[in-house]
Amino acid sequence: MREAKSRYEIFRQKTHIIIYGTNTVAGRLFDLILLGLILLSVLLVMLETVEGFDIKYHNQLVLLEWIITAFFSIEYILRIICIDKPKRYILSFYGIIDLIAILPMYLSYFFASSHLFVIIRALRLLRLFKILNHPHFSGQSQQLRKSLIASRGKIVAFMYFVLISCILIGSLMYVVEGKESGFTSIPISIYWCIVTLTTVGFGDITPITPLGQFIASLVMIMGYGIIAVPTGIVTAEIAKSEYNRGRESKRHHCMSCGKEDHSENAKFCHHCGNELDENS
Repeated sequence: MREAKSRYEIFRQKTHIIIYGTNTVAGRLFDLILLGLILLSVLLVMLETVEGFDIKYHNQLVLLEWIITAFFSIEYILRIICIDKPKRYILSFYGIIDLIAILPMYLSYFFASSHLFVIIRALRLLRLFKILNHPHFSGQSQQLRKSLIASRGKIVAFMYFVLISCILIGSLMYVVEGKESGFTSIPISIYWCIVTLTTVGFGDITPITPLGQFIASLVMIMGYGIIAVPTGIVTAEIAKSEYNRGRESKRHHCMSCGKEDHSENAKFCHHCGNELDENS
């Protein structure tokens, strides 16, 4: 005869469903509340750095931050309670992030408030990745990761070409412009080339001679192509992945009954027995 579960075990089970479950109404509601509090917390961090706003609403900002910290503290404790191996969660990446998210307000009692606490509180944004760990988002992120890995060789080769180009152009501009124009050294000239090539253009160093301006014009034109190339490489890999996945889906799709999820080497439908169309 099975023993009846204790109230504590029932509480742990229900808490686990709410916190870790994404397919229940309570689980989705919890994730939405958590998402809202994280975004609100980061907004408060930014508003605290606005001197006039902080002076006027300092007490309200502190109160809201304590409420959010209390919620995160309770959530952290409940996450530890409702799982079978709490040590595994505590030492995990997200477990450490969850702990860091609640430390700043408690540490402010022992240490003077500093910009370091602002940075730590902003790290709560990393928790969004855990909230968005939905199959749809996970599938998209996996596809992007695979595309980046597949195109890393081309991207590395391209970045090597850009690096060499910046060194050569920077060295050339150092010779053409000289120290009088602000190109005081080759590293400074390389810095100018990178800024110009990426179309940022700070304007702290500018060529003066006609030849230098001509070279700068060529570098600016090159910049548009250089920005587009890595994007095109990754996009091509994503399109290739989508095409292969579409063909794979059609290959395992029965035209008679519409059933899917056939094995890779399947020739007949496991539901209706009709032959799968390999050319579909």
